[in-house]
Amino acid sequence: MQSYSVKDRMKYVVALDEHPKENTCFSLVEQKVFKFIHKCLTMAAFLPDTDSEDELPPGWEERATLDGKVYYANHVTKSTQWSHPRTGKKKKVTGELPHGWEKKVTDDGNVFYVDHINHKTTYTDPRLAFAVEEKEFPTDIRQRFDASTHALQILHGRDLGGKVAVITGSNCGIGYETARALAYHGCEIYFACRNRESTMEAMERICKERPNSIVHYIHLDLASFKSIEEFCIKFEREKKNINMLILNAGTFGLPFSHTEDGFEATFQVNHLGHFYLVKLLTPLLLKSAPCRVVVLSSESHRQSFITAQNISEERLSPKTANGFYSIIAYNDSKLCNLLFSNELNRRLSTFKIFSNAVHPGNLVSSYLSRNWWLYRLLFAFVRPFTKSLIKSPLMTQFASEEPIGCYKLELIITDVHLGRLDICCGPPTCKRRFQDGIWKGASSILLEDSCKK
Repeated sequence: MQSYSVKDRMKYVVALDEHPKENTCFSLVEQKVFKFIHKCLTMAAFLPDTDSEDELPPGWEERATLDGKVYYANHVTKSTQWSHPRTGKKKKVTGELPHGWEKKVTDDGNVFYVDHINHKTTYTDPRLAFAVEEKEFPTDIRQRFDASTHALQILHGRDLGGKVAVITGSNCGIGYETARALAYHGCEIYFACRNRESTMEAMERICKERPNSIVHYIHLDLASFKSIEEFCIKFEREKKNINMLILNAGTFGLPFSHTEDGFEATFQVNHLGHFYLVKLLTPLLLKSAPCRVVVLSSESHRQSFITAQNISEERLSPKTANGFYSIIAYNDSKLCNLLFSNELNRRLSTFKIFSNAVHPGNLVSSYLSRNWWLYRLLFAFVRPFTKSLIKSPLMTQFASEEPIGCYKLELIITDVHLGRLDICCGPPTCKRRFQDGIWKGASSILLEDSCKK
């Protein structure tokens, strides 16, 4: 093949459109390559400078009226319009001001906004950054978040002042990042954890980053029914309402062992303890409605072999180590979490207590793998290919605070997990019986335990 300079090749690309039959000095392969390059260059000329649809073209500015309508000013033509110059969509500003912001009016009637946290003032409504599109049709949906979104972005612009959240296992891992993001936006956080020392360190880190954070600690050990009862008594003494109950705590890879209450440790910590906690807090949840319960489940529930036919206390909480595998015990407990969340939502949603089960991500690099070196090695190996810890709580935040219809939200989140239920149960009526069976089974276990005492 004859050698040509880059300049000659570019000349050919330009001349190709003008005289396609006369430019035969290049081989057929080279001509096809040049035609492809020319086509790509032609298409690129019509592409916008940014891949974001919401990015305004040069010379445009986004503004908002006092009643929340967004309009666009073109500084080149000195004109304004209601629709976005790129998407053609209309937007509006909704909701309260972000945490720490205040709206003020001067003596001559000018409105301005004060950021008390950063000690700044502006004439631009800070909610403009979170303006929402006005839907022409109810089915219009645009993706707002993806796998790269982290928890702080989910809550960006929200004011959670006055709201109370209880988070189990919030001293480390996903629970800590959840508590951190909520506290940053004004939510009052109760750390329900077993280890006092690590919890106090976690609370100090949050208060150091955001000094006005409101955080508390009440001891909670899910492996002890007595500890759960004491937690509920102490919490109800301090607070008369609860807006978010996030059941985050869990254990993984534990060797076979029994708790002080006589149940297999993984089963009690991951499921039965949380079930008992919700049962004891239900009267307070009813008083606080509307409120939400968020249960951290896992895709591992798909590997559970529990069915509506073989479910039993002996299978969930075996008395001996014969046939016990920690990974199977974990999978079973996560399926119980999912069934419990769905049944809780079915029973209490009419009272405006909504429950959502969420999956934070596969093999997230957290403290969950701390109980066995082999799991720590596996988690370290897959870490570059999985979500970072700061991104993992995004589904928890979405479930606890997304202001769309709670019933709709429940469908969005739990439908992702219902594949395993289809395998286990078949028709929806069987799912209902399976969920009800898990609920009644846990209730009877607790009742028997209380009778023994």
